[in-house]
Amino acid sequence: MSTAKKVALAYSGGLDTSIIIPWLKENYGCEVVAICGDIGQGGEELRGLERKAKKTGASEVYIEDMREEFVTEYLWKLVRSGGVYEYKYLLGTSIARPLLAKRQAEVALKTGCDALAHGCTGKGNDQVRFELTYKAIAPGLSVIAPWREWDIKSREDAIEYAAKRNVPISQTTKKIYSRDRNIWHISHEGGALEDPINAAPDDVWMLTTHPWEAPDKPGTVTIGFEKGSPVSLDGKKMTGVELLDKLNKLGAKHGIGRIDLVENRFVGMKSRGCYETPGGTILMAAYRELEALCLDKNTLHYKQKLALDYAEMVYNGLWFTPLREALDGFFAQVAEPCTGEIKMRLFKGNLDPMSRKSPNSLYSLNIASFTMGAEYDQKDALGFINLIGLPIKIQAMLKQS
Repeated sequence: MSTAKKVALAYSGGLDTSIIIPWLKENYGCEVVAICGDIGQGGEELRGLERKAKKTGASEVYIEDMREEFVTEYLWKLVRSGGVYEYKYLLGTSIARPLLAKRQAEVALKTGCDALAHGCTGKGNDQVRFELTYKAIAPGLSVIAPWREWDIKSREDAIEYAAKRNVPISQTTKKIYSRDRNIWHISHEGGALEDPINAAPDDVWMLTTHPWEAPDKPGTVTIGFEKGSPVSLDGKKMTGVELLDKLNKLGAKHGIGRIDLVENRFVGMKSRGCYETPGGTILMAAYRELEALCLDKNTLHYKQKLALDYAEMVYNGLWFTPLREALDGFFAQVAEPCTGEIKMRLFKGNLDPMSRKSPNSLYSLNIASFTMGAEYDQKDALGFINLIGLPIKIQAMLKQS
């Protein structure tokens, strides 16, 4: 166990970080600086957070509004990339961690801390995401990861530890889901979800309406993009936070954005979780429709390949790396023509495009129409097919001979 005099803790007020403050003071005899970023987790989670942190032993508390930075500098980059992890996961927790860890490390340096601490378990991906960011922002500070040091083995143990020290928490042995929420999504893990044989209980879902209980009349929304960034809803310009807030409410109302996923963690094991990403699901689907209109085949297909790598980098916590920055440069260049409006229909958990419009559309009605036109000579197809099929023909002739 290393020595530390002043520790900057990534603090959320949840079960783990709530008990870490007294644990650090008991085991390290150190001063604790609690740092929390508002990235849209909601007022209920932030209410009374400063008072709670100080009551449990923190000497300083920093709570900063980072919502707009999160949306414009992280989430819009994710939208432009099209990155989705293992077909389903829109990376809501993964992409938030580098921002939170960056600010934590910056405050630690500013306030003279000599160590950084987090509440991530030794089995999860978040420990990697936080600590890789620490190395990029504050490489000289040591790291304390209580879940890799203490004798607490389960969430039940953690609840018992909190009870003995009168630390206020919302979790109980009957209500033991682990959740992470921000403006992009909410995740649910633990409890009945740990066994993939179990269907997700109805009470797991917190943001979205059950699709079968959603309105019987479809909803519609028109999303405006400028160079790949969402800028308006139904013709009205908005800030990133305003736009995403409205899309979240609309998507949640119509049961959009639920996934139930068994995923491969970076640390080598499989885990099961449920995610709700109503606004993000709409945005990602709409942007794919705009790209289909504005990008040529080779660029679009190559971008789709890189999107897989980008999603994996975000998932693995490799945000502050030259490769991620280079990929963002590529995606920004590709997004240059992606300006336009996409109208989406929302109905009982389903999404459909209704209208696609862009001044940079590569779709030519004259060429695509079944009507013969001067811009495309269908006789040219014969030579094209003969050239493409030449290797196939030669192989077949060789087999026959």
